[in-house]
Amino acid sequence: MRQIRQSKKLHDVRYDVRGPILVEAQRLEAEGHRILKLNIGNPAPFGFEAPEAILADVAHHLPHSQGYSDSRGIFSARTAVAQYYQQRGLRETAVDDVFIGNGVSELISMVLQAFLDDGNEILVPAPDYPLWTGAVTLSGGTPVHYLCDEANGWNPDLADIESKITENTHGLVIINPNNPTGAVYSKEIVDGLVDIARRHDLVVFADEIYEKILFDDAVHHHAAASAGSDVLCLTFSGLSKAYRVCGYRAGWVMISGPQEIATDFIEGLTLIANMRMCSNVPAQHAIQTALGGYQSINELIVPGGRFYEQSMLAHRLLNEIPGVSSVKPSGALYCFPRLDPEVYAIEDDEAFVIDLLRAKKILVTHGTGFNWPAPDHFRLVTLPDVVMLEEAIGRIADFLATRR
Repeated sequence: MRQIRQSKKLHDVRYDVRGPILVEAQRLEAEGHRILKLNIGNPAPFGFEAPEAILADVAHHLPHSQGYSDSRGIFSARTAVAQYYQQRGLRETAVDDVFIGNGVSELISMVLQAFLDDGNEILVPAPDYPLWTGAVTLSGGTPVHYLCDEANGWNPDLADIESKITENTHGLVIINPNNPTGAVYSKEIVDGLVDIARRHDLVVFADEIYEKILFDDAVHHHAAASAGSDVLCLTFSGLSKAYRVCGYRAGWVMISGPQEIATDFIEGLTLIANMRMCSNVPAQHAIQTALGGYQSINELIVPGGRFYEQSMLAHRLLNEIPGVSSVKPSGALYCFPRLDPEVYAIEDDEAFVIDLLRAKKILVTHGTGFNWPAPDHFRLVTLPDVVMLEEAIGRIADFLATRR
């Protein structure tokens, strides 16, 4: 019989956050092992619950959420998002500039499908959230990775970006706060990134899902504010992380800048939105309540709050391991430590984390899974409480002691 094979479009698509390592973890679980999963930024399994007001509002609207909504999203949710950006200095933002989707992940894929022709190049950071690279590839485009500089707090290397622009470069992805590094970019860096887009006539794709998860004196700067009226900017955000409702799949993209030159593209995005009917209607009712109500995230990101204390503890404990260095995260929910190649001779970082998984029952993600070019990093999720984190990083330290 003829073999049924996957599409050739998938041959260069990877998503190692849920890839072969997770398959091995599931095999071990089936054997009865208990695996501590530090591979995915999913707050719920670690005791983080959504604000009660969000749950109550979704439940209240369930009887009225049984049919399709406008493919762009319900009016109250889009209004709330528009007003959110208006309050942050983007006063021209209107309801029609907003599309609601099943999380940022769906919207990234929709936007790139509407935007890319085969072979178009998109500048994507390295390391990146790998969905960006995968979605560019699946949409027919070519991801071109620009380096973020670990020695400079994981800030993007602006000169490296400039050197990789060709006549076929069409867009620039900015992930701020950054997943996986935890970097939060200064206004000067954001302005510099947008200025590159301005001078080279690029569209900016700003992934800002962690914008509310900031530590100490870190300040988030919207790329759309720097883009102003002369650079088309698509800003992605949502409820998953700051409001602890990953499973609700409630996100948005906001379009700003010179939309008069993008009417054809926006028409294409509207077509794709129509084709998938609409996003999850019950979850859309959470958006107005979340953005307008009490911001409980603020309790978690200050000293004494769990997000803060866990991130700082992970940073400290990782740096205490010989041959390991980790840049202090300024935001998000991750550390991205480096394993000194002079201490740990790792040639295959995927094999390394599988060995760690089998030996210590700790599941992390290898650095090349985030399109980092060398096998010398891994990403650790900082969501477990401090007791669990101490145990987990202690196990990692014990494992690394056998590899020095």
